[in-house]
Amino acid sequence: MQVADMKSIQVENVLIAHQFLKDVVVHTPLQKNEYLSEKYNCTVYIKREDLQHVRSFKLRGAYYKIKTIENVARKKGVVCASAGNHAQGVAYACAHLRITAKIFMPLTTPKQKIDQVRMFGREFVEIILSGDTFDDSAQSAIAYAEAEDRMFIHPFDDRDIIAGQGTVAVEIMNDMEEPIDFVFGSIGGGGLISGISTYIKSLSPQTKIIGVEPAGAASMKAALENNGPIVLETIDKFVDGAAVKCAGSLTYEVCQKYVDDIVLVPEGKVCSTILDLYNKHAIIAEPAGALSIAALDFYESQIKGKSVVCVISGGNNDIGRMQEIKEKSLMHEGLLYYFIVNFPQRAGALREFLDKVLGPSDDITTFEYTKKNNKESGPALVGIELKHSNDYMALISRMTENGFSYKEVNKDSTLFELLI
Repeated sequence: MQVADMKSIQVENVLIAHQFLKDVVVHTPLQKNEYLSEKYNCTVYIKREDLQHVRSFKLRGAYYKIKTIENVARKKGVVCASAGNHAQGVAYACAHLRITAKIFMPLTTPKQKIDQVRMFGREFVEIILSGDTFDDSAQSAIAYAEAEDRMFIHPFDDRDIIAGQGTVAVEIMNDMEEPIDFVFGSIGGGGLISGISTYIKSLSPQTKIIGVEPAGAASMKAALENNGPIVLETIDKFVDGAAVKCAGSLTYEVCQKYVDDIVLVPEGKVCSTILDLYNKHAIIAEPAGALSIAALDFYESQIKGKSVVCVISGGNNDIGRMQEIKEKSLMHEGLLYYFIVNFPQRAGALREFLDKVLGPSDDITTFEYTKKNNKESGPALVGIELKHSNDYMALISRMTENGFSYKEVNKDSTLFELLI
């Protein structure tokens, strides 16, 4: 298929998918957000795919794909690989259509997502944990599908999957009463942004489509810079719903044609956005789901006075991760630091540190120390939370002035991973 043909074929597919899915999926709300609109001096609408049946847009593509191959799939069974949301969509579809599925998920998948897959898939689904990343699981799943002659349901690099995800854009365009200047959507492998951009650009060519990737797993950005998909050597798996080492070939072609820009968001900024969405809007967003909102800071000057739509792509966040999310947020905001501090092994050394080094609004969050009687000083791991980020330099000065030698763990990635 030539790239030039992609627009008409895909738009037609999106509209067909919309007809298939309109009685299956939730027509999720498009809500004007007053707080974000005031903050960025524009009009911000949020598309709430976190309120979908499986709390993610992934149901759309998965259900539509399986429906298009229903007879063969029922005979052979299906296989998929997913970090969570695509798996839930496949599980939901298979249970409703009474089709068996083998679902491969990374060993690092949050327990909450694994439990959700079991709940939606019931007796029709078997979960197989394999590999550390989505890409590892995908290799195992594809090999299994070929060996067992089952249908492999790709999470993003598939025309029907893209068409199904594109139905998000059909709802957006039907619900909006004013022209849209910007649409922000997350990118993992690129299925969502491909479907959205294909449909919206066909109706509103002037709308800017902005894809958003986690800075630690920017596979689509790498593909566009490389003039084709490229496998990243390593990725940060924290934003699990978008932690993909290699963008899809088909999604790359669509993004190259229709996506106007890609914003890379640090994982810490994603965490701050998750907390902000929860505290200010009572919205539970997973890391990948918060990417579109997190990107607004990077486009603040461009979106001023404009009409903006942000797709919250999913809400499957494991509550067990909240402490990690809070910690990453504090570190990103410059409010949490870890040090290895050498304490003199004498009485009163800790009191001296508290009195002379710690500021009046500073708080110790971590303190780990083992006394070694045969040494003059001993190292302690100390975590300090600041009230204001500009308190950092004063803290460093007081440690130096009072003779406490230290090493900042935050600045040493290897040491940080080992100790924190």
